[in-house]
Amino acid sequence: MSSIVAIPHSTAGASRTPVAADRLISGQPMQAVANAYSDPGEAFHCGVWEGDVGAWRVHYTEHEFCHMLAGRVRIIDDEGGERIVAAGDSFVIPAGFSGIWEVLEPARKLYAVYESVS
Repeated sequence: MSSIVAIPHSTAGASRTPVAADRLISGQPMQAVANAYSDPGEAFHCGVWEGDVGAWRVHYTEHEFCHMLAGRVRIIDDEGGERIVAAGDSFVIPAGFSGIWEVLEPARKLYAVYESVS
């Protein structure tokens, strides 16, 4: 089936880049993204992400479904609420979320992102 897109569980071949200095809180984490699919309107994307231990500020303008393949991550919202997610966990981060993404153990996740382009 040519219309079915396989999503790899590895970022092999993807370039690793540092977290932007203006968002960095701790560590010197590198991350890689292997986007496997984007719709023609550029509103929906999915693939695999991985990152090293460290913490950085995040602000989501998109809705993101995540399924953790490896590692542990602490997600802290601006009000101080936190959740730890680990390999096997699935969750959604809604558009408008603002807080801290802290990788506690080297992590890898599948992602599906939707952002309205209107």
